[in-house]
Amino acid sequence: MKFSKQFQRYESEATLFLKSLKEQNPNLEQSQREGRALLWDKEPLDLDTQERNKASRVKQQAYVYQSKV
Repeated sequence: MKFSKQFQRYESEATLFLKSLKEQNPNLEQSQREGRALLWDKEPLDLDTQERNKASRVKQQAYVYQSKV
């Protein structure tokens, strides 16, 4: 679908806001990448660590709120 010349240069308010934000803070994208790496990008666990984690889990009883009498 082809728009007329009138709409080819249209930019929404959100796009204009993001462009002005990036102009004011040029290292914004880099800091976002660093933040993501800090919170989400994790090193893979080796097999020994996975086995130790699996072996150290305590099985939960079927009815958690019932006391053992």
